[in-house]
Amino acid sequence: MATTKSIELRTAIPGPRSKEILDRKDRVIADPLSIYLPVVIEHGEGATLTDVDGNTFIDFTGGVGCLNVGHAHPRVVDAVQEQAAKFFHTDFTIVPYETYVTLGERLLATAPISGPTKAAFFNAGTEAVENAIKFARAHTKRPAVIGFEGGFHGRTLLSLTLTSKTHPYKAGLGPFAPEVYRLPYAQDYRGPSAAQALATLERAFVTTVAAETVAAIVIEPVQGEGGFVVAPPEFLEGVRRVCDDNGIVLVIDEVQTGYGRTGKMWGIEHYDVEPDLMTIAKSIAAGLPLSGVIGKAEIMDAPGDSAIGGTYVGNPVAQAAALAVLDVFEDESLVERAVQIGETIRGRMQAWQQRWDAIGDVRGLGAMLAIELVHDRATKDPAPEVATAVVEAASERGLLLLKSGIYSNCIRVLVPLVVSDGELDEALAVWEDALGSVLS
Repeated sequence: MATTKSIELRTAIPGPRSKEILDRKDRVIADPLSIYLPVVIEHGEGATLTDVDGNTFIDFTGGVGCLNVGHAHPRVVDAVQEQAAKFFHTDFTIVPYETYVTLGERLLATAPISGPTKAAFFNAGTEAVENAIKFARAHTKRPAVIGFEGGFHGRTLLSLTLTSKTHPYKAGLGPFAPEVYRLPYAQDYRGPSAAQALATLERAFVTTVAAETVAAIVIEPVQGEGGFVVAPPEFLEGVRRVCDDNGIVLVIDEVQTGYGRTGKMWGIEHYDVEPDLMTIAKSIAAGLPLSGVIGKAEIMDAPGDSAIGGTYVGNPVAQAAALAVLDVFEDESLVERAVQIGETIRGRMQAWQQRWDAIGDVRGLGAMLAIELVHDRATKDPAPEVATAVVEAASERGLLLLKSGIYSNCIRVLVPLVVSDGELDEALAVWEDALGSVLS
């Protein structure tokens, strides 16, 4: 019996209708909003999307990690439609509604944080990070914040200051927020080691910023935009120890690592480390704008009355979607599914690494996996142009892939966790073919 294929290409990529719309885009949309893949979506379902020319792709971009339950999951669609028919907006702090409270209760039940916890909701990951720092500053009465090289925490002023990639994110957009300090992030492939990175952190308290002035350390357990760099356990454990020793709030950024992507509900659950605060967003509401900060109640309660807020402190339609997302995760065992997806993809990636010297590293946790492309395995010289060529070759064959990494030489996986085994196998075959076309 022939296997049913999900990919269906009816035109060249981009197709004529996509080209027409993108030409219109060039005339009316600001140039900085450049297009990564020239495919204009018409509809999506699960792990596939179909463009306006009738071409169907397997989507490994997942809305940059927002679609762990897939495109247009029926249960999420139903929840959104039901809430939209009731009311769109009130501002929770003006006229409250139950959905907000229920979502807080359910998310806090998943949080790997002991003792009393509380939640607050916002719109985007960058807002969650900015507000987490407000909570930390209010709690500690200190100004300074420490982040790490390779980190990505958003694009508004304070989070952009923390973000560690000059082009395209920061160049020409300063001045940035004061009292933000950046230190090396340990990694197994390019270094530094955990011991070296921790020594540099300790030294910074002598040479750069006094420990007693630091409110928070903000860190991703796996760097997302930084190239899916997995923190060595001893590094994160050491950062936790430094925070404990100095009264610093540890903020774990779970915007991309959360919601099952790593094979645990939260990426930090791979470590013997407990956060003080966690920032969450992306897949929380299946692509609707929603984010949150969850953490220890004493920290969350520290700001004064109305010191945290905004017109959109979480939206009822997005929160209805978020509750449906949690239902889907439970009923479809998506965290366990991420483990299975990851095992399949890692095996294929490691085989590719054996075949092609240009694949310098295979890394990640669960379904959060990436390959890093280099010119030479010994020097590890980054090969961003090779990564770009592979991504383009894949899109021409019906697979949508995303790059990442501070050198833009990594290709990452953000496939919806609802992907079927057949779709996964088909996508990996296309990726392998794309690699072969570029590297062979």
